[in-house]
Amino acid sequence: MSTGVRCMLMRGGTSKGAYFLAGDLPSDPGERDGLLLRAMGSPDPRQIDGIGGAHPLTSKVAVVSRSAGPDADVDYLFLQLGVAEPTVSDRQNCGNLLAGVGPFAVERGLVEAGGERTSVRIRMVNSGGVATATFPTPGGAVAYDGDTAISGVPGTAAPVFLDFAETEGSACGALLPTGRLRDLIDGVEVTCVDNGMPVVVAAAADLGVTGYESPEELGALSGLGERVQELRLRAGELMGLGDVTAASVPKTTLVAPPRDGGTICTRTFIPVRVHTSIGVLGAVSVGTALLLDGAVGHDIAELPPPGAPLSIEHPAGRLDVAVELDGTAVRRAGVVRTARKLFDGTVFPRSSP
Repeated sequence: MSTGVRCMLMRGGTSKGAYFLAGDLPSDPGERDGLLLRAMGSPDPRQIDGIGGAHPLTSKVAVVSRSAGPDADVDYLFLQLGVAEPTVSDRQNCGNLLAGVGPFAVERGLVEAGGERTSVRIRMVNSGGVATATFPTPGGAVAYDGDTAISGVPGTAAPVFLDFAETEGSACGALLPTGRLRDLIDGVEVTCVDNGMPVVVAAAADLGVTGYESPEELGALSGLGERVQELRLRAGELMGLGDVTAASVPKTTLVAPPRDGGTICTRTFIPVRVHTSIGVLGAVSVGTALLLDGAVGHDIAELPPPGAPLSIEHPAGRLDVAVELDGTAVRRAGVVRTARKLFDGTVFPRSSP
């Protein structure tokens, strides 16, 4: 494609992705996906011929457009691109790339800056939920510099406040997709939960690990990845997701008692590769499970006072999430992230698959 496609590369939270206006991409989903795979350099473990970063956390795309409905300002479609495989999935949200959608919308003129701070209502097309992103826009321009630090990202940046609505049952149709607080899969007790991201929560000890290992140590353990895959394949069926062999959801999170002053310690698989931290909406779903008496993790969590944030420990530090429940109904959820524009220009996908 010799003329190229306008693209902005942004870090959103602890992920990195390419942001496009929907109007700059082919309207046919198949053509669009093929173009994006070529732009990212997939399928290739190195993504050497594209702008992907050779990792699931950096092989992501946000497609943004002005919303036609009255309850949102912009629509955000998240696409997870395979690295070594030519796959494109829209079966889940990404709360990390979500952090960059509001600033991108202002940068592209989809939303007018609203003074010192701007709030953008974002419809997450993947699930139908709506999130509100609030971020600084002094002088009518997005400010990326600030003093907010998040685990897994060096330095500091301006805060992006994300408040979620309608995340309950985002992909599965219910907070507890199986209708139960616990299920027994291959001898392992799990809690299947979906509050923005379908997640299978299991005790690390039940899979023969401590839950404190590094991602590299877990990745080197013989048979663990295969067992996680078997667990999530069966859970996917129970959660109503069907055959998830080629899908990136549900995620699997192993939990252990906290050891760094947080609420719980986690190790997450995406879907079988160990996450270097934890996804935003994955953390929200895990935090939700912790609040449910009888769910996996509830009995080992150090729960804060009602209304206080839940501090989810992960390999790179901690992620604080706010979750409020009314029984098993979600009242609200929120998190603080940061985002930064890395480049704005034109990407030139290779011309053939």
